[in-house]
Amino acid sequence: MSHPLRDAWVRTLRRRGDAPAVTEAASGRVVSFRELDARARVWLDLHGGTTKALRGRAVVFASPNGVAWFDVFLGLMHASAVAVPLDAAEPDTAQHALATELRAGFRWDGARLVVLPAGARRFASPEVCLVKLTSGSTGRPRPLVFTAAQMLADARQVTATMGITERDASYALIPFGHSYGLGNLTIPLIAHGVPIVVGSSPLPQAIAAEFARWRPSVLPGVPAVFRGLAMSDIASAALASLRLAVSAGASLPPEVAQAFATRFGRHIHGFYGSSETGGISYDRTGAATLAGRSVGRAMRGVRLTVLPGQRLRVCSPSVFTYGNRRRARGLGCWTPADRAGLRSNGEVVLFGRRGTMVKIAGRRVNLAEIAARLRRIPGVHDVWVGVGPGVEPVLGAALATRLNREDIRTALRADTAPWKMPRHWLLLSEFPLTARGKTDTAALRQGVFG
Repeated sequence: MSHPLRDAWVRTLRRRGDAPAVTEAASGRVVSFRELDARARVWLDLHGGTTKALRGRAVVFASPNGVAWFDVFLGLMHASAVAVPLDAAEPDTAQHALATELRAGFRWDGARLVVLPAGARRFASPEVCLVKLTSGSTGRPRPLVFTAAQMLADARQVTATMGITERDASYALIPFGHSYGLGNLTIPLIAHGVPIVVGSSPLPQAIAAEFARWRPSVLPGVPAVFRGLAMSDIASAALASLRLAVSAGASLPPEVAQAFATRFGRHIHGFYGSSETGGISYDRTGAATLAGRSVGRAMRGVRLTVLPGQRLRVCSPSVFTYGNRRRARGLGCWTPADRAGLRSNGEVVLFGRRGTMVKIAGRRVNLAEIAARLRRIPGVHDVWVGVGPGVEPVLGAALATRLNREDIRTALRADTAPWKMPRHWLLLSEFPLTARGKTDTAALRQGVFG
């Protein structure tokens, strides 16, 4: 049975078989494209049973970046299963709950494929290859179903617009299974033969040492990484092999872009996208990012239209269409939650997010989801969750409760990834009220963030 992503991988193997595919910087382990494929087939033989059982079934897995991640992902691709990659930091209980809610057929627990209870769905279309999870407005995870053609389109738009080729090597700090990682790391490796160097740490000294040894040329990162590098004391020549620095996941302050350019002689290129659409816009020269005026122009193959209310309609071959009725000339269309506009020269300007969605270190977090989890803790009577001001967004929460902070953190930790945990807390016996008898959110915010 033809599978576009698998077909693209076969072509990559023919062209790049013996070339290095994944380098784990911490251990020095280097695995070629051909070895990566052989490992995936062994994984499938050992754990997959018959491919018929996996075909069309959703399989949830949470693995850290590295060779083993591709064992699972490529193994599922060979079985025509539907991969559902989660953040490796998701607790085991949360993984199981998500798998059950998605009606997944299996969950990879790191040692074996766990068969989930009856009622698992089977995707009828052989084109479906992946499900991304993004938080919905209710705080419940919303599955986004993607076909192989859409994932390939996103990677093609990224590599073509950014000028990334198999002669490059991407330095991976962002998670492989994150939408950003899928479009900029995972699928470019599979479809275009772009090798990956797996970074061991976001600390500037570790990045500098691994750049010196492995000489990657592309760094897709989040603002916190570039801020750390720009403000560090590492030598200006530490990133000598770096050709392309790409920042996404949150707004990059222009002073960080300027400090980075001064220290390392490289511009940072702003990149904007969403889970639903893949890449949307890119600053091709880095000048817009340096000035802080925009996140660049539409990527190749992407059409943008400004709608009333500062909304941006995105149409491209990479926008998901499974369960999405929005279409335009055969392309999928979506309107992200961000408020945005277009400058006269076509540059995309962001004005902030609508609703309760925020991004923390490049990961999308739904404030309603965190509030809902806190409210489920016995002894918590009311909750307010927000994001504090500053260069890097920080999550904070106010609770009406007589519990102590450690009790709350312990209860929340059972089903909440570390990056979703509030860093600032305010515990009160009851919430303050305004003169009109409503919760005084301004006072709560001041109390949480000072």
